[in-house]
Amino acid sequence: MSQQTLEQLVNDVDGGLAAAVVDLESGLIVDAYHNVPYFTQSYIDAVGVAAVDMFRGKTITAVETMMAAQRGDEIKYHVKEIQMTTDGTYHFMAILPDKPDYLLIFVTRTTTSLGAGWMATRSAMQEVTAFCP
Repeated sequence: MSQQTLEQLVNDVDGGLAAAVVDLESGLIVDAYHNVPYFTQSYIDAVGVAAVDMFRGKTITAVETMMAAQRGDEIKYHVKEIQMTTDGTYHFMAILPDKPDYLLIFVTRTTTSLGAGWMATRSAMQEVTAFCP
């Protein structure tokens, strides 16, 4: 993984704070970059686990299973992107198109334009995909 790609993502967007790639199968952080002193490794790992829960946790898997049963289809993951807002941050989360077991997370301040956050996230996805195992 190229940490330089994640660093560029964070630094190119006004209000950028952090970016990470998460392996959705294991919950492990593949690579991360941030410019926030209090983002400890434990915190970053917890964000990765929370992201896995949102995309592949028991509840979403139960919904996906019910949808597949109703449609007479195979179970597949339909959730591709999630945006989460906290008191001071936006979290842009997107499954990598060619690597569906990997998730890109980009965190910004809430002063960042939502459009700019999504545009930067989506623009970085191809380059990030190239570095995933």
